[in-house]
Amino acid sequence: MEPSAPTKGGSKQEEGFGVQSRRVTDLGLGPNLRQSNSNLCRSRRSQYLFSSCEKQENLSSWIPENIKKKECMYFVESSKLSDAGKVVCECGYTREQHLEEAIRPHAFQGEWDPKKHVQEMPTDAFGDIVFTGLSQKVGKYVRLSQDTPSSVTYQLMTQHWGLDVPNLLISVTGGAKDFNMKPRLKSVFRRGLVKVAQTTGAWIITGGSHTGVMKQVGEAVRDFSLSSSYNEGEVVTIGIATWGTVHNREGLIHPAGSFPAEYIMDEEGQGHLTCLDSNHSHFILVDDGTHGRYGVEISLRSKLEKFISEQTKERGGVAIKIPIVCVVLEGGPGTLDTIYNAITHGTPCVVVEGSGRVADVIAQVASLPISEITISLIQQKLAVFFQEMFETFTEGRIVEWTKKIQDIVRRRQLLTIFREGKDGQQDVDVAILQALLKASRSHDYFGHENWDHQLKLAVAWNRVDIARSEIFTDERQWKPSELHPMMTAALISNKPEFVKLFLENGLRLKEFVTWDTLLYLHKNLDPSCLFHCKLQKVLAEEPEHVVCAPAVPAVQMHHVAQVLRELLGDSTQPLYPRPRSSDRPRLLLPVPHIKLNVQGVSLRSLYKRSSGHITFTMDPVRDLLIWAVVQNRRELAEIIWAQSQDCIAAALACTKILKELSKEEEDTDSSEDMLALADQFEHRAIGVFTECYRKDEERAQKLLIRVSEAWGRTTCLQLALEAKDMKFVSHGGIQAFLTKVWWGQLSVDNGLWRVILCMLVFPLLSTGLVSFRDRRLRAVRGLARVRAFFNAPVVVFHLNILSYFSFLCLFAYVLMVDFQPSPSWCERLIYLWLFSLVCEELRQLLYHPDEYGLVKMALLYFSDFWNKLDIAAILLFIAGLTCRLIPGLLYPGRIVLSLDFIMFCLRLMHIFTVSKTLGPKIIIVKRMMKDVFFFLFLLAVWVVSFGVAKQAILIHNESRVDWIFRGVVYQSYLTIFGQIPAYIDGVDFNPDQCSPNGTDPYKPKCPESDATRRQPIFPEWLTVILLCLYLLFTNILLLNLLIAMFNYTFQQVQEHTDQIWKFQRHDLIEEYQGRPPAPPPFILLSHLHLFIKRVILKIPAKRHKQLKNRLEKNEEAALLAWEMYLKENYLQNQQAQQKQRPEQKIQDISNRVDSMVDLLEMDRLKGSGSMEQRLASLEKQVAQTTRALHWIIKTLRGGGFGSEGDAPVLASQKVSEGQDPELDSRQKEEDLGDTHHVNARHLLYPNSPIMRFPVPNEKVPWETEFLIYNPPFYSAERKDKDLVDPLGNALDPLTGVTYNAADGPRDRRSFHGSYMVQDGFPLNPMGRTGLRGRGGLRCFGPNHTLQPVVTRWRRNQDGAICWRSIKKVLEVLVVEDELSECCALPGGSCEPGETLPRKLKQVLQREFWPGFENLLIQGTEVYKGYVDDPRNTDNAWIETVAISIHFPDQTDVELKRLNSHLHACDPGVSVRWQVVDKRIPLHANHKAILQKVATLFGAYY
Repeated sequence: MEPSAPTKGGSKQEEGFGVQSRRVTDLGLGPNLRQSNSNLCRSRRSQYLFSSCEKQENLSSWIPENIKKKECMYFVESSKLSDAGKVVCECGYTREQHLEEAIRPHAFQGEWDPKKHVQEMPTDAFGDIVFTGLSQKVGKYVRLSQDTPSSVTYQLMTQHWGLDVPNLLISVTGGAKDFNMKPRLKSVFRRGLVKVAQTTGAWIITGGSHTGVMKQVGEAVRDFSLSSSYNEGEVVTIGIATWGTVHNREGLIHPAGSFPAEYIMDEEGQGHLTCLDSNHSHFILVDDGTHGRYGVEISLRSKLEKFISEQTKERGGVAIKIPIVCVVLEGGPGTLDTIYNAITHGTPCVVVEGSGRVADVIAQVASLPISEITISLIQQKLAVFFQEMFETFTEGRIVEWTKKIQDIVRRRQLLTIFREGKDGQQDVDVAILQALLKASRSHDYFGHENWDHQLKLAVAWNRVDIARSEIFTDERQWKPSELHPMMTAALISNKPEFVKLFLENGLRLKEFVTWDTLLYLHKNLDPSCLFHCKLQKVLAEEPEHVVCAPAVPAVQMHHVAQVLRELLGDSTQPLYPRPRSSDRPRLLLPVPHIKLNVQGVSLRSLYKRSSGHITFTMDPVRDLLIWAVVQNRRELAEIIWAQSQDCIAAALACTKILKELSKEEEDTDSSEDMLALADQFEHRAIGVFTECYRKDEERAQKLLIRVSEAWGRTTCLQLALEAKDMKFVSHGGIQAFLTKVWWGQLSVDNGLWRVILCMLVFPLLSTGLVSFRDRRLRAVRGLARVRAFFNAPVVVFHLNILSYFSFLCLFAYVLMVDFQPSPSWCERLIYLWLFSLVCEELRQLLYHPDEYGLVKMALLYFSDFWNKLDIAAILLFIAGLTCRLIPGLLYPGRIVLSLDFIMFCLRLMHIFTVSKTLGPKIIIVKRMMKDVFFFLFLLAVWVVSFGVAKQAILIHNESRVDWIFRGVVYQSYLTIFGQIPAYIDGVDFNPDQCSPNGTDPYKPKCPESDATRRQPIFPEWLTVILLCLYLLFTNILLLNLLIAMFNYTFQQVQEHTDQIWKFQRHDLIEEYQGRPPAPPPFILLSHLHLFIKRVILKIPAKRHKQLKNRLEKNEEAALLAWEMYLKENYLQNQQAQQKQRPEQKIQDISNRVDSMVDLLEMDRLKGSGSMEQRLASLEKQVAQTTRALHWIIKTLRGGGFGSEGDAPVLASQKVSEGQDPELDSRQKEEDLGDTHHVNARHLLYPNSPIMRFPVPNEKVPWETEFLIYNPPFYSAERKDKDLVDPLGNALDPLTGVTYNAADGPRDRRSFHGSYMVQDGFPLNPMGRTGLRGRGGLRCFGPNHTLQPVVTRWRRNQDGAICWRSIKKVLEVLVVEDELSECCALPGGSCEPGETLPRKLKQVLQREFWPGFENLLIQGTEVYKGYVDDPRNTDNAWIETVAISIHFPDQTDVELKRLNSHLHACDPGVSVRWQVVDKRIPLHANHKAILQKVATLFGAYY
C-alpha cells in the first residue's frame, strides 16, 4: 500500500546523482527506385516506428515481469508517530498503508528487520509522467527495488524508454537543500552544464528532486529548452530519487502503467518529503519498502553509474567505454563521501568553487601541498563554510574529513577546480571535458593508446575545440595512419569539423580510403536517406546467390554503381564494375597502392580489372565525395570537394546526383536542401572554371572536353548538360568554346555574308575572302580549304537552311500549282528529298560514336522534341503519299500533305534557335504555349456552359450534330471575338435566314418564334443578360488573365532566357557538328559512303575530338595539377571575399573586442595574482631570514657572545591565512613533503569490508600524539594456516614469536633496523596505518618478498636496439592477469626455506628453477626496504628485495633457455615481454622498482 500522510524521516538527502544512455538502433533498410521508391521506403521505415499504443503494451508486459517494488510484510509498531499523529510501523508506513497479510496477527518476535520483513513484488508505478499546471513535456518514470540489477535498469532505459547510449555520463552531486549561488556563477554553471550535455550527447544524473543542486540542474535544462530550437534535441536528465521520500507519489501508482500520470508539485505541503523536479526527463524511484528515509538510492545509483561506465559504445567502427565525470556543487558530509568514493574508483571530479560548503573547502586547499593540509587548517575552513553546523563536528569527524580531503587532493589528476573568471576558465563545459582528458592521461595506456583514447572521447563528444587545444598539440605528433579509425567515425557520425581537423593534421585521403573502408562506409549509410532506400531496392532485386557459393556481404560496390549510374545518367560508365565470381574474394582484401608520379601529380590506381574487361580506377576523393553527397551532408561534401583533383567534373557530377535525388525526395525540406547544395556546387564549378579561363583559355576548354576516367568516361560539358546546369553552360568561356566548334576551322571573326557568298560561289575560297584559324590552311589553296570550309558546322547549317527552304518552296509549289493525278518531276523530286531526310533521321537514330545500345540510342533520340516532330511529319507525309497514289483518295491525300506542310514549317523554329535574336523569343513562345494549354481548360468551361444554355433557350430539339457543335462551341467561341449572333436579342430576327424545321442542311434551325406573327418568343432579356455575363467573364476576365499569365511568363523567362538559349544552343551545334556536310538531297551520297564504311568495311566510328577528347597520361596529369592549383586560388579568393562582407567584418570586430576584453581581464587577474605571488614569496623569504637569524643568535649566545638582554626580539612567524593557494603553480607538481606511506592508509582495506581509522599525514609518526587513535583489529583467515601467524586476537598464541630476529624459518628482521614492539605486537616502522592486527598478510612484523626484474633490450626486425628520446628501450618480463588487464613483476613472497617466489614458479617450468637461482645470485640489487602496500597494518608490513637480471645480448644462451621455459600454468594468467614505459599498467610499487632499473641502465622510462 502507499502512504497517505508523510512521516518524520531522517535528514534530507545530501546529494544528487544522475546518468542515462542511448540505444544504438540499426534502422530499417528502405528500398526503391523511381516511382516505387517512396512507397517502399515508407513501408520499410514504418517497421521501426512503433505507435504509442504498442510501446505502452510492451512496457505494461515487460516491466511487471522484470521490475519489482518492495513492501513491508510485517507491521511492527514504532515508538515514533507520523506527522499526523498516527501510529506507524518501523518501516514508516501507517497500518492502513500495509497489505492485509502484513497486519494479521502473527507469531513475530524480535526487532523489525528489513532483510526479513520486506518482500519484493511486481512494481505498480511506471509509465509517462506529466506535471500538472506546468509544461506539457512528457517524461518517463518507474518505481523499482533497490536490489534491481543495473543491467535490467539499463535495458529499461535504452530499449524500452528509447534512450540513445550516451557518449558521456555526468553525475551531478551536491547539497540537497536550497542554497544561494552568485548570479554570474549560476549562469555560467547552467550554460556550461547544458552545453556539454547537448554537444556530447551526455546523460545528466541527479537526485531528481526539486531542491538544491537538482533544482539548479533542472532550471538549467528548462532555460535551454525555452531558448533552443526543436532540431537541437532534448537534454536527457535522469533523476534517481528515493520512492519513500517523494511527495504526492500516490498519483503515480497504477498497476498497468500510467500513460500519462499527472503529478502535482506541492512544495508548501511537502513537509519533510520532496517533490520531483518538473524539468527532468526521466525518473528512477528507488524503493526499499520504507517511508521518509533518505539516501536509499545512493547504492543503486553508484552501481548503475559504474555499470554504464563499463559499457562500450561503438560508432563508425570506433568503440569507447562510456566516460563518467562527477560535478560537485556545494554539499555536506554525504557529498564529501561521494567525492571520496568517486576519486577512489578513478572517476574525475569537477568542483565548482563559490558554490559553498564542501565544494569551497576542497577548492580552498586543492593546490596546497599535502603536508600543509592539516587538521587545524581543515577545522578553520569548516568553521568558515559550515558556520551553522560547525558545533556538531567532533574531533574524530574533523580528523576523518582531513584524511579524506588529503586523499582527494593527493590524486590531483582526477580533481579539477572550476574557478569562474580565474586561470582563464570561462565555461563549465570546457572544464568538464578537460577534467576527463586529464584523467585519461593519468591512466596506464601505452604511448599512443593514451592519446588515441583521448581523441576517441573528443570525437564522441563532438568537441573539436577540445581536440585542438588539448590533443593536437606540440606534445604529440600524430601519424596519419593513427587517425584513420577516428576519421571513419567522424564521417559516419557526420562531424565535419573533425574531418577538417584530421586533414589539417596530415591525414591523406588517398591512403585512408581503401576498398574495405569504402565498403564499410556504404554499409553504414544513414538509413533515412533516399540513396539508402534505392540501394536496398537494388539489393532486393539482386538474384539470390548459389547455395554453395561463399557468403558475401549484402552491399557490394557494384550495387552502389548501379544506383549512381541511374542518377548520373546513361552517358557515364559504371564507377564500380560488377566483379566476376573469381574477383569477389579479392574485393574484400586491402587493395595495393599503385602510385604513378607524373610531373609532380600522384595518380593512384587501386583496382584494375584484367584485360578484356572494363578498366576501373578508384579515386578516393571522388568516392568519399559521392558518399557525402548522396546523404546530403553539405559541410562534409564541401570539405571533401576541396581535396578533389578533378574538381570541376566532381562539382558538376554532384549537381546531377543532387537534382535527381531531389526529384524523388518526399521531404520538402530535404529536397530544398539538395537543390541548394546543387546550386552551390554549380557556383563552385563556375568559379573554378572562371579562374582557369582567365589564366589560359585553351587549357580551360580542354578541361571541358577531357574524358574523365574517374567520372565514368564522361566530360565536364556532358555532365553539365545532363544536370541542366544552365548557369555553367551559359558561361562566357563555354560559349566561346561552342562558338569555336560552330565555326569549325574557320575564324570566328568572319562575317556571315562572306560565308554565304563563299557557299554560293566556292571558288572565292582561294581569294582569302574568309580566313581560317589553322596556319596550314592559310598557307595552302585548293581542296583542303574547300573540305575545311564545307565541314564547318556553320556552313553545314546554312547549307541545310537553304536546302530546307528550297524543299518548302518546292513542296508549296507542288501543293498549290503542280498537284497532278500522276506525280510530276517536281513532285518526284520532293519524294527524293524526303527520302534523304528519312535517311538522315535513321542515321541520327542508329549511329552514335560512343557505341550505345540500340534501346539507349532510341531513348536519346526520342527525348528530343524536334526529333518527335520530324518523325510525325515524315509519317504524315507517308500517309498523305499513300492516299495520293490511290486514284480515289487523291483529294484527301492532298489535304493530308497540306497539313503535313504545316508541320514542316513548324520545324523552322528549331532552325531559328541558333539566332541570338529569335532563339530567346522562341523559348518564350514555347513557355507561353503551356499557359495557353491550361487557359483553354478555363475557357472551355465558360464556352460550353454558355453555348449549351444559349442553344437550349433558343433552339428546340436540334438533331443535327454539326449544327449543335456550331451553336454550342463554334458560335460561342466566335462571340468572344465580336461575332455576336444576330437573333440573340430578336431585333435582327429574319426567318428567311433559318430553317423552321431544321430540314435545310445549309441553314440553322430557327429559334423559338410565333409562326403567325413570325416573331421570336424566347426571353430576350435572359439571353442578353447571359451574353453580357459571358462577354464580361471571357473578354474581360479570362482574356486579361491570359495576358497576365503571358506577362508573368515573359517576365519570369526573360531573366533566364539568355541562359536557356545558350544552354539549348549546344544541342544544335552538336547536331550539325556531327552531320554530313552535304545538304539534302545530296546528303544521300554521304549516307552511302557511311554505309559502305561502317557496314561493309567495318571501320569503327571516331568521336570528334572537339566535343570529347581523351588525353595522354602526362598531359592529363599536368592539366589536373593546373586545375587543382587554380581551385586553391578560387577557395582563397572566396575566403577573402567572405571576410570583406559587412556582416563578417562586424562579426570579426565583435570577436576582437571580446578577445581584448578577455585579455584585459586576464591581464588584470595575472597582475593581481603576480603581485600576491610576489608578496607571498617575499613573506616566505622573510620567514627564512627570521629562522636564520634565530639560528645565528642562538649560535652566538652559545659561544658566549652577547647577553640575554641584548638579544633582539624577533617577531614570531605567522602563517598568512589570506594567501591564495592557487597562485603558486609549482605547488601543483608532485608534493615532495608527502613522505609518509599512502597506500597503507587507504580507508577501505582490500578484499574486506573493514574500514581503517582515518590517519592524516601529520598523525602518521608514532612520536606524534594522537589521543583519539582507536584503530580496529583485523586478521584475515587464510587457507594456508600452517604457514601464517595466529590471528592475534589473544596474546597467548603470540608469546612464542621472536621479533627483530630470525624466528625459525621466518626472518622477522627489518631492513630498516630494529622496530618497536608494544603490547606484544610489532609496530610498523613507517608509522600508523589505521588498522591493527595482521590484516591479509602471513605474519606479524616484516613480510619479506623477492622481486626479480628480468630485462632485455627491445630490438626491431633487423635486430638493432630500439631508441627513444636518445635512450635505449628496455623490455621487462611481466605476468598479466587477463581479467584485470593489470601486469606485475614475477615476484612475491617465498615459501619458508625457498629462494624463488611462488608467482615466478607458476610461470617458469621446474627444469629451469636452479638456473634462475643462479641468475638471481649474479643479479644486481636495486632496492631493499619497506613497500607501501595497501595490505600493511600497524603490526604487519611488507619489505622486499628487488634484483635486476639483465640480458644485454639477444643471443645469450640463458635468455633463450628462459624463453623456452616460460609457461603459465593458470589459464587466466599470461607471461610476456613488455616495453618499459611510464604508462605501463603495473602496480605503483613495481613501477618505482622498474624506474630504478631503467635509471641503472640509462634506459628510457
